[in-house]
Amino acid sequence: MQESELKALVSLLDDEDDQIVAHIEEKIRSLGKEIIPYLEQEWESTFNPGLQRKIEDLIHTLQFQVLKERLQNWFDDPEQDLLTGLWLISTYQYPDIELAKLKQDLEQIYYEAWLEFRPDLHPFDQVKLINSVFFNKLKFGANTKNFHSPGNSLINIVLETRKGNPISLCVIYMLVAQKLKLPIHGVNLPNLFILTFKDDKVQFYINAFNRGLIFSKQDIENYIHELRLTPQDSFFQPCSSLEIIRRTLRNLVMSFDKMGEHAKAEEVKELLLIVADAADLGV
Repeated sequence: MQESELKALVSLLDDEDDQIVAHIEEKIRSLGKEIIPYLEQEWESTFNPGLQRKIEDLIHTLQFQVLKERLQNWFDDPEQDLLTGLWLISTYQYPDIELAKLKQDLEQIYYEAWLEFRPDLHPFDQVKLINSVFFNKLKFGANTKNFHSPGNSLINIVLETRKGNPISLCVIYMLVAQKLKLPIHGVNLPNLFILTFKDDKVQFYINAFNRGLIFSKQDIENYIHELRLTPQDSFFQPCSSLEIIRRTLRNLVMSFDKMGEHAKAEEVKELLLIVADAADLGV
């Protein structure tokens, strides 16, 4: 389609006839993601707020379709790379964020930890070294002032602000620790996400939301008992990247609902359905 034809299409979005506008919107959506840069250009060149809103909605619809396709591809990929999954979730709010930028930010945190790290230390002391870098030097910490902010579930925002919720702090900590060759993994506890250091000789737990507090299996058993839940193996053992992505999406749905952004909550539910398990589907 020629640029002049695209321009004519966009101009018709401002028509007074709702049927014509609906037809034009459908036509533009059918052109797919390739038209997004042109729509952005048209948004910048118009001073009509009503037309700008319609263009914004079309851009979002096209970007959301791209995200759903990418998330489906991620789900179908046997590797299910965790950072890639978290990047995709971030692109819901920040479609221009690049995976390379996230990798670069994590690489810098890894470098800071690597400077202090000593492979010969006992695992407890290795974790304490990472805690010192992560929480004291780099000032990562719990976002207790704005716990339900959607930004707490978006890794780009947590890397930027150094504030997050239990799962986002744990994930960044875990990705850095694993790059240091430490066997640290996520653990899906009810109402809390934690980490476990687990190798052939030792297993203990780390609470990144509480400045890397180290605790034992008995502490988890006490926690489960207080919640009056039946202990499950999953409360003590490493979880998968897929489980982390599901939980991050569930957190994001809850955040948008609490902020009154129900349309966004519904869209994130669509993303969750792509990677859902029986619990998410209500089965």
